[in-house]
Amino acid sequence: MLLWLNSFHTDWLDSIMYWITKTFVWAPLYVFLIVLVIKNYKKESWIILLGAALVVILCDQTTSTLMKPFFARLRPSQEPSLQGIIHLVNGYTGGKYGFASGHAANTSGTALFVWLALRSYYKWIALIFIWAMLMTYTRIYLGVHYPTDILVGGAIGLFYGWLSFKLTQWVIQKKRARQSRAPLL
Repeated sequence: MLLWLNSFHTDWLDSIMYWITKTFVWAPLYVFLIVLVIKNYKKESWIILLGAALVVILCDQTTSTLMKPFFARLRPSQEPSLQGIIHLVNGYTGGKYGFASGHAANTSGTALFVWLALRSYYKWIALIFIWAMLMTYTRIYLGVHYPTDILVGGAIGLFYGWLSFKLTQWVIQKKRARQSRAPLL
């Protein structure tokens, strides 16, 4: 499956996929989403933004700090039996280990969290899942993740995206309940 998915490469697409996978390239998207959160949640936007940050922290720590060293499974780009078979771009090989994909966890978790937080304001926000899928596919295209790395990372992200959203909902409800009980001065 990896070799088949990795085989859809062309010279002109290599540089595009190489840059698409980089987090900083998406800074305008992140700023845009932050603006939407602030616009719609106003004084409670800090809770939503902390919830989004929590998604990324949980995803990153679970995949990169716990899973990759624990499973110690070489990335396809690092696997000796795949040398010369796997298509790599610009000599990029990623780190040594790849299970599970932090990119997949972070993007799927963030996408779910953003969709849950903004879906009642913007129906089109579901397009955020296209971004997540594109980001995760770049990891296979670049030869730095197996499909199972992506699937497990994605599942972890979806779990933490949902969990963080539920936590932010709970915090907002508690804050509103406390404010409604506050005595008027």
